[in-house]
Amino acid sequence: MSGLNASVTEAAFAIGRLDQALNGHPLLPAALHRMRLDAVRRQAAVDGYAIDPWHLAAVIEHLPLRLGDEDRGGVFEAARYAFTQYQWLVAPDLEQEGAVQDAMAVLTRGSRNDSPLLCVARGLHDWLEAGHARSAMRTAIVRHLGAMLTRLPLPLTGAAALQADVPWDFTAWAPLFLQALAGEARDALRQLGLLEHGWLQARQAVAPGRRRNSRALAAIDLIAAAPLMSAVTLAGRLRMAPKNALILLDQFVEQDIVVEVTHRSARRLFGLKGLAPLAMEVALPRRARRGANRICESIIESAPLLSTVSPLARWQPDYADLEAAMAAADQAVRNADIRLQSLGLDCPIAVQVRSEKKR
Repeated sequence: MSGLNASVTEAAFAIGRLDQALNGHPLLPAALHRMRLDAVRRQAAVDGYAIDPWHLAAVIEHLPLRLGDEDRGGVFEAARYAFTQYQWLVAPDLEQEGAVQDAMAVLTRGSRNDSPLLCVARGLHDWLEAGHARSAMRTAIVRHLGAMLTRLPLPLTGAAALQADVPWDFTAWAPLFLQALAGEARDALRQLGLLEHGWLQARQAVAPGRRRNSRALAAIDLIAAAPLMSAVTLAGRLRMAPKNALILLDQFVEQDIVVEVTHRSARRLFGLKGLAPLAMEVALPRRARRGANRICESIIESAPLLSTVSPLARWQPDYADLEAAMAAADQAVRNADIRLQSLGLDCPIAVQVRSEKKR
């Protein structure tokens, strides 16, 4: 029992430090996004799917993947699975939400004298012993700890404790689960430090030579806080024209402060230099890929939507009335040309039409 108590203390301390560091932090949205990517990567790996977190980040943004000679089928299968886990964590549908509520009921059955961490360990063990799937309980753990222990819904699930070689007897397994939670919290704290470092470096890079009323520093703060930022969103936040925001972003790209991850002329998305791995995983535009097939987009088309609302049917334009009007106009021009020719005159419109046809 002393080992279990030590593991509870270690996990509580690590999670508390992370919660304290993130509470009110200006980079909170970006930090939580990175934590969710890492959480899903760990969960997928334990469940038998090796997923690159930047592949998952690209799929979340509906960006096509750039792949080499590796097993494409395996990559897309892993990405589909990881995206489903991300949906469970961020926006479960109606059926998934019901399973999450059932899992939360299991977590709240523990003794009031037990710590929330012990209740989570016991609840997860009981849930899996009953033969239920892991996904619902993982989401329930995040919510339960957010309600009972932390101020933020930190995506910590102790995924490493569900590896195949981990002993399953509760007395031996519970300390390992708590240690896995502590390890995830420490990794997230280190990641937050890297985000802060990149943010401060970016601020130092844009500060020299800028006018006092320049919005460059404010733009860097907004870009750093968001996982990805478009020119339109940045313009709205800074209350400036989208064209000027795009000019500012292009300047940041030239200065190697910001990277563009979409490689497109429309819906361009930007992030701090730390998102360079994501830019490397996103495929080039179709016109630059010369005949690339649609396999890169297949994962997005088959992936579940992060909403319970069914998408609208694709609009199909109907040009029948326009074509009929154009045909009537052509006939009127031909009739006028025939009548004018019978009088020895030319119809200017008909002459122009004939000359264009000869070209």
